[in-house]
Amino acid sequence: MKKGKKKILEDVDAPHLRSADGSRTCFDLFNEQVEMLKRKEPLGRPSILMAILLCHHKSVLTSGVFALIKILTLTTGPLFLHTFIEVAEGRESFKYEGYALTADFFLAKCLESLAERQWHFRSRLIGLKVRSSLTSAIFHKQLHVLNAAKKNHSPGQIMNYVPVDAQKIGEFPFWFHQIWTTILQLILVSCVMHYSIGVASSAGLVIVIVTVLVNSPLAKLQLKYQTNLMISQDKRQKAITEALAHIKVLKLYSWEKHFMDTINKLISEETKWLSSVLTQKGYNFVVFWSSPILVSSATFVACYLFQVPLNVSSVFTSLASFRLVQEPIRRLPDVVGAFIEAKVSLSRIVKFLEEPDMHTRDMKKQRQDDVNICINCTDVSWEMNSLRPTIKDINLKIKYGEKVGVCGEVVSGKSTLMSLILGEVPYINGTVSLQLLFSLPD
Repeated sequence: MKKGKKKILEDVDAPHLRSADGSRTCFDLFNEQVEMLKRKEPLGRPSILMAILLCHHKSVLTSGVFALIKILTLTTGPLFLHTFIEVAEGRESFKYEGYALTADFFLAKCLESLAERQWHFRSRLIGLKVRSSLTSAIFHKQLHVLNAAKKNHSPGQIMNYVPVDAQKIGEFPFWFHQIWTTILQLILVSCVMHYSIGVASSAGLVIVIVTVLVNSPLAKLQLKYQTNLMISQDKRQKAITEALAHIKVLKLYSWEKHFMDTINKLISEETKWLSSVLTQKGYNFVVFWSSPILVSSATFVACYLFQVPLNVSSVFTSLASFRLVQEPIRRLPDVVGAFIEAKVSLSRIVKFLEEPDMHTRDMKKQRQDDVNICINCTDVSWEMNSLRPTIKDINLKIKYGEKVGVCGEVVSGKSTLMSLILGEVPYINGTVSLQLLFSLPD
């Protein structure tokens, strides 16, 4: 703030992240948990979701405590109102009860505001760390993934994993506590309404239950639409990436119109699924935004039918409770949507992270300026159990300083030999070793 008064702020004026919030720290912690789970899992395929939870379980619990405090202090509002009205009507339990209620109400609201700010801040911080971990894991995997596995993950898909999928998973920690706090808030408000107007409050509870049951099939449709939307986005991104990468060829052969039509067709398909997703969300908003009106109407109709006596304190307490019911009900579509989007995105990222890596080679270090490449393989193949290996009977040793040229006809196996040295060929019968021999600096 002081620097901003004196000059225009620049990049160097922005403070650095704490080391605990840096992407390197988050990625190292994530890798550590993944390796620990690999040792425990018999098949060696750890749960990425479990690794994320183990990395941030303390922070999640801490933010959950603040969320619980916020909900508890929030639901005390109608009770304070009920007691205030009784005191105003001259029914005091003790002297200066009004002043005590005022002080308690002020403290409760301060605590509610503090807990809510801490809850939201800590949840966003967890989301930032999760997104950093997954982004680093995706880039690291892209450098080490087996070449054959890239057939299932196009460059367009990999480009979408970071700005789209990792972003949605990073947003989910903010909504995670909304799931159980919404249910808890509805239960507590129902108890307050039952305390205020008795059995008539059950009518509003029935409306809430019916609303949730009606939304269940809509949520399944939304999951289907969201999955198809992500698939169509991958196809469109893949086509655009390939067109830009080979724009010179497209210009030389005048294929611009053909590729433009293909991309427009993919955009139309993506628009169709996007329209379905937004239409589905619109249905959810209509259902849930109309629910509070139905809850209040059904409750007062039930009061009339059950002949529940209404006075000033019960009416105002009920109205205040209805106001607390509106927020969680209207928030349900956002919670469901965030859960579905995070589920779809996590499944896509997990599928990519579980792809096999390139074969690791034994690296030996000695104090010499030398590099040895030793290959002794009888069969080298890109396919498992192949009867016709790509190349066979390879016996090669290259020392530092030697200039070796690989000559041969087209499709004779030159690229496969290079891939074999890099560790990209999945199936070999023999040994391949790289010795990095270098002198240590003084």
